[in-house]
Amino acid sequence: MGTSVFYFVATLSVIFALMVVFAKNPIHSVLYLILTFFTFTIHYVLLNAQFLAVVNFIVYMGAIMVLFLFVLMLLNLNKDNEPNKSALLKVVGIIAGGCLVVTLIGSLKSVAIANPLVLKNPNLGLVENLGKELFGPFMLPFELSSLLLLSAMVGAVLLTKKEEKANG
Repeated sequence: MGTSVFYFVATLSVIFALMVVFAKNPIHSVLYLILTFFTFTIHYVLLNAQFLAVVNFIVYMGAIMVLFLFVLMLLNLNKDNEPNKSALLKVVGIIAGGCLVVTLIGSLKSVAIANPLVLKNPNLGLVENLGKELFGPFMLPFELSSLLLLSAMVGAVLLTKKEEKANG
């Protein structure tokens, strides 16, 4: 059952990714991108990586895609104001709902199953183990990347301050 779900979700991932590229309407393209990220979340659940699944769901599907949709709506790129209720859009909606149902059923079954189908080690994707790895052997690269991000943020603030002084 695990491999069949994997192949089904992988096929959906490829289809939705192609729909992102080939969609004529940019809003539909962003919606297909959300569905693609949702299928990636299903893959993370299948791999017992709960932390990555939640981060992908919250950060990518929640924040970044809402930002993309907000910018597209703000730019008003959709010139035709008539809603297009094509049959393909309805089929994609049904498939997306099916993905949600599969994810819910898979998460409920993973709670009930003592021996996971995909992984032999059930503690592999837990946040505790991720923290042990980040703050254990990878402590120095983790802290260096945080310093790099902090310096980039300070540099961006300084660049905007110089532009304000030049304009004002």
